[in-house]
Amino acid sequence: MENHSTQGNPASIVAGGAGFIGANLCARLLEEGRTVVVIDNLLRGSRDHLSAGAATSRLHFIEADLAQRAPAQAAFAQAATFGAIDEVWHLAANSDIPAGVADADVDLKDTFLTTAEILRCMKANKIGKLYFASSSAIYGDLGDQPLHEDIGPLLPISNYGAMKLASEALISAAAESHLERACLFRFPNVVGVPATHGVILDFVRKLKNTGNSLEVLGNGTQRKAYLHVSDLIAAMLLVRSRTDIPKTLPINVGPVDEGVYVRWIAEQVVARVAPAANIQFGTGNRGWVGDVPKFHYSTAKIQALGWKPALGSEAAVLRAIDEIARQEGF
Repeated sequence: MENHSTQGNPASIVAGGAGFIGANLCARLLEEGRTVVVIDNLLRGSRDHLSAGAATSRLHFIEADLAQRAPAQAAFAQAATFGAIDEVWHLAANSDIPAGVADADVDLKDTFLTTAEILRCMKANKIGKLYFASSSAIYGDLGDQPLHEDIGPLLPISNYGAMKLASEALISAAAESHLERACLFRFPNVVGVPATHGVILDFVRKLKNTGNSLEVLGNGTQRKAYLHVSDLIAAMLLVRSRTDIPKTLPINVGPVDEGVYVRWIAEQVVARVAPAANIQFGTGNRGWVGDVPKFHYSTAKIQALGWKPALGSEAAVLRAIDEIARQEGF
């Protein structure tokens, strides 16, 4: 990743770009011919995830904590030397929900304050387009109700969800003040590689350590929608390409099915990684405090824009199990 100026290319900042989703997004933005500036504190990401862009001088990396004002300002100033920044993809956040439950400062800092400082820097640098990674966690636990973008009230049950929702509110206010466009992508559970967290990686690593048994948090009846990262990136880029959407757009991204059970995921991971292993389930239908045991999205809004995933929840999980197993040496 050479630091040569590429002033002739449109440039994107990808905050949190060294993480799982960010690395996949960066690869696609580079394919578009854009200059890409990754800003990441490397708390959960890795520069190794960006190896696909190592051969181009259009990929630049800045290590900085965007939750802190001075480092954020310095990072945006440095990013501007690589090209004319016209958009920010905000994927920087805490991704460990239990850690945020144990210490609320984790989500306050890594999710909400990061949003506040990014918006401040965008205003100062006159960058008008923001694409934000929000979450299904903002909806809270609404049981069997299909989650559509107009449902309410929104009552998240984790600090992670609370700070994502607070970030959405702050972005909405910024759209009234200085943003040209604010897309609030509400992610489901996203799977694929390079995996840094999530149920599949947890199961694979548990089996790597034990070999003959897999302990599952909860009784396995948790049911959730899963989307492969390739479909997620395609969805976000399609929405970005549309000129006929509202200035501020909250939008669900997810499969059209109702998801799969954790019990089934555990069985498929065992079959791929350690067929002789026993599965030991816990009790209750929550894996941890703040876990939403079941939900499924209404994706009518994004389907109306012309998008459907190539893979449903089951196919996405099966593909990701094989990808993550390979990543972990199986």
